[in-house]
Amino acid sequence: MTDRGHTDRPAASPWRLGGRSVWHLVQRVFRRVCEDEILDRAAGLSYYFVFALLPTLLFLTALVGLLPLPDLMSRLLDYADRVLPGDAASLLRKTLAEVVSGASGGLLSIGVFVALWVASSGMLSIVTALNVAYRVGVSRPWWKSRLVALGLTIGFSLFTLTALLLLVFGGRIGEAVARWVGLGPLFTLAWTLLQWPVAIVLALTGLTLVYHLAPAVGRRWHWITPGSIFALVAWLVMSSALRLYVTEFVNYNATYGSIGSVILLMLWLYASGVALLVGAEIDSVVDEADGRDAAPPPTPPASGGKIVTTSPPVSGRPGGAS
Repeated sequence: MTDRGHTDRPAASPWRLGGRSVWHLVQRVFRRVCEDEILDRAAGLSYYFVFALLPTLLFLTALVGLLPLPDLMSRLLDYADRVLPGDAASLLRKTLAEVVSGASGGLLSIGVFVALWVASSGMLSIVTALNVAYRVGVSRPWWKSRLVALGLTIGFSLFTLTALLLLVFGGRIGEAVARWVGLGPLFTLAWTLLQWPVAIVLALTGLTLVYHLAPAVGRRWHWITPGSIFALVAWLVMSSALRLYVTEFVNYNATYGSIGSVILLMLWLYASGVALLVGAEIDSVVDEADGRDAAPPPTPPASGGKIVTTSPPVSGRPGGAS
């Protein structure tokens, strides 16, 4: 079975950049970002992310509760403090604590499934945005799109949780494995040094999984792509820059009052959406240059109008008129 419009030729490496130079790739991606109104679509994603963020954290809390590790969620949130602006991290931590403490055991159990459904709505908005980035129409039925979103939400949560566990408990895990296997301190040192690369690979694999499965278009699988590398690095850089900016140069609470923390959180979610969508555009341009996905005409504005983008015609498919 081949991908849509693909032949049986071997998959080209995405690191060839489709034969383009880096500068040519940058120019093409910039034009695509403007054509697809990525900045506007990232703003729409941040709106959905706000509603999906707490349910996602609630779902992660339920997963963490299955592990025999005390105060694990609190230690994981310490990493959020290092990425998010201080006020936004405090707001997130306080709100999550109120949600968890205010729910009874039975209600919380039911709430986990509700949280998963709501969190998948955020992933569903990503699916829609990535369909635009990859220049395809929404060809899946609604139930299939929802199932894909649910699967990606669970998978991405597991990848994220595993990466965080390696960062928090990597040393202890290495010592336990060394004792169990009977290896010495050299193995423990190697494990400690490798936990960061492994965590980064897990995060990149989670991003690649989203880029691979979310768009309603067949794509060949690659573990790590230029787009996923860019998305992760850009997200880390923008998060650090935003944290530095609000810590050293501006006080959002002085401007926005009590909602300053909410504004900061939305700004961080917006930056995350930009990084995610620009990474998708990079992979889409590379695919297009490799002849794996031909691009149809530009999509309509994100501000309104019906999306009428179509997929490239496939030989032998009904309706594939030129």
